[in-house]
Amino acid sequence: MDTVIARLGKPHGIKGEFTVEVRTDRPDERLNPGATFATDPDIGPLTLKSARWHRDRLLLAFDEVPDRNRAEEIRNTLILAEADEEDDDSDAWYLDDLIGLKVYENDALVGEIVDVTNGTAQDLLHMRHTAGHEVLIPFVTEIVPDVDIDAGRVNVTPPAGLFDAE
Repeated sequence: MDTVIARLGKPHGIKGEFTVEVRTDRPDERLNPGATFATDPDIGPLTLKSARWHRDRLLLAFDEVPDRNRAEEIRNTLILAEADEEDDDSDAWYLDDLIGLKVYENDALVGEIVDVTNGTAQDLLHMRHTAGHEVLIPFVTEIVPDVDIDAGRVNVTPPAGLFDAE
């Protein structure tokens, strides 16, 4: 089964390089020059020519993309790779699956997830508190130790002050 490891973003420069939205925890291991990737939509395989970091953005170039014009044509294409044994999705969810989950602290309902922001360092859960205000919850194990999609709930252990209204 293939898994999405990146989405091609805006072209960078005139030589067919792309900024990418990285969708793997291990970009330096998975995006190696010479590797060939499937695409969605299927535009044929792409062979990685180069991968480099520019500030905090990963830039990719492919043998099959000679210039900016071709890069513009295939913008937003998903780069796919075979899932490997190290891909343990037992604690991974689609971000959309989290929206609508009830949020509990010590078995007390404190809110509902209304949105999720996908961040570079970590994701943020947007919770509408039962008191009416919105709270941004860092989606890290220390604060969100348990997500149960089937039960429709998220258990949280927030640091002091996180849920306070501004």
